[in-house]
Amino acid sequence: MPRLLATLARVLAVVVSLAGGAAAWAADDAIGADGARHLLARTGFGATPAEVKAFAGLSRTDAVDRILGATRGKATLPPPAWVDEPYLPFYKVQQLPAEERQAAQRLQVERGFELREWWFREMLATPSPLTERMTVFWHGHFATSQQKVRSGQLMYRQNVLLRSQATGNFATLLRAVARDPAMLVYLDNAGSRRQAPNENFAREVMELFTLGEGHYGERDVKEAARAFTGWSIDRDSGEFRYRPFFHDGGTKTVLGRTGRFGGDDVLDILLGRPETAELLTRKLWREFVSPDPDAHEVARLAAVFRRSGYEVKPLLRALLSSDAFWSPHNRGTLVKSPVDLVVGTLRTFGMSPPAMRPAVIAAALLGQNLMSPPNVKGWPGGNAWINAATLLERKQFVDRVFRGTEATAPAEPAMGGEGPMAPQARLRRAMSRGLATYAIDWDRWAEGLGGEGADAALIQQVVLAVPPVRKPPADLEKLALVRALAADPAYQLR
Repeated sequence: MPRLLATLARVLAVVVSLAGGAAAWAADDAIGADGARHLLARTGFGATPAEVKAFAGLSRTDAVDRILGATRGKATLPPPAWVDEPYLPFYKVQQLPAEERQAAQRLQVERGFELREWWFREMLATPSPLTERMTVFWHGHFATSQQKVRSGQLMYRQNVLLRSQATGNFATLLRAVARDPAMLVYLDNAGSRRQAPNENFAREVMELFTLGEGHYGERDVKEAARAFTGWSIDRDSGEFRYRPFFHDGGTKTVLGRTGRFGGDDVLDILLGRPETAELLTRKLWREFVSPDPDAHEVARLAAVFRRSGYEVKPLLRALLSSDAFWSPHNRGTLVKSPVDLVVGTLRTFGMSPPAMRPAVIAAALLGQNLMSPPNVKGWPGGNAWINAATLLERKQFVDRVFRGTEATAPAEPAMGGEGPMAPQARLRRAMSRGLATYAIDWDRWAEGLGGEGADAALIQQVVLAVPPVRKPPADLEKLALVRALAADPAYQLR
């Protein structure tokens, strides 16, 4: 098994490095089925045959404008009912008797699952997959974890905030996130005061949210931390509260500028630096174009970003319309994140799962547990998603999903009679049983490709970003062909 996994990992590395071969189009030509799948998979989660057909006849400009024109600032599905319940602060949970405290903690875990399930369903149901992709992007950029925040309500409110500016204005989003209660708790600024400024928040605002490493010094961090003192939350309502008594109103020097700065002044200084636009442009390049940003293009696009006052849509329009985005050399060069793989598989093949928790668990076991990034830097992404262990897990996920499509799918063993199981083992068993209930409505899926007479080459265009590593036999029945393509290492790319 280790030798097989190593071989698969090497094959996948070769596919990533050599991917390409698609035809290039002029900006006013129809993008075709391959171009449609490329755009839809990069800006959303997979691409259905119907979507590919709808976009294939459009030009680059019209296709990009249609994607951007569909973006929205609100979710389409109602959230769990408990998000509107009175906020229960953690300090009150700590004061409960032991048994009630443990029950409250279990409830928080359960609500965390429900919140993730709601978000996954939104990714499937949304008329704007780009909105949800950008919400996930900002969640990784402004990383916050429920384990530390310890409130599903605060995490939900932050999710709503990220979506409201998903393709809106970065400056507006930055200022709002800096006041977001979940972020203030996560980066320890809720208790920061002039007598003891906490530097965590100020450091991450500079290093991760705006400038990037190497563009500030330790004194800048210390001075900025003083400026953010007093930015806190009301511990009973969970709302942002500015506490002027805790604020350091003295003179500060940040990045060469001196004044009696508050938090907003520091954010304005950071937004005024060209490094901020460049950092965001590089990250969005890696999200949408390729793992290796072109320095010249990044500088050009960052200038577009700054001139627009940090409007995200003009940057996305320029990025998605660029020759680099449409270049054959950049096709299939991005590794699908676990959320890409899981949600994209469900969307591409038109699945409507009876329960979303198995999908949530699958993404978490593959390394991307939404609402719970590994650290303040979020998920590293890129080739870091792939290793010998996760490659096997990815293959097993696809196998389990397609197994549910078979009329004679083997029943999963019952949970009883197995003795105590570790939490992760229970999660895996629940995931496996649940995925066995997922199924492709092949007739409905094939309609978008012309029914049972669907051309094998067109099916491959819809399913894969690049040609398969192992060419399927020519005489395969259509569903068997889809299964073979989804099992190929090339399916891990977008």
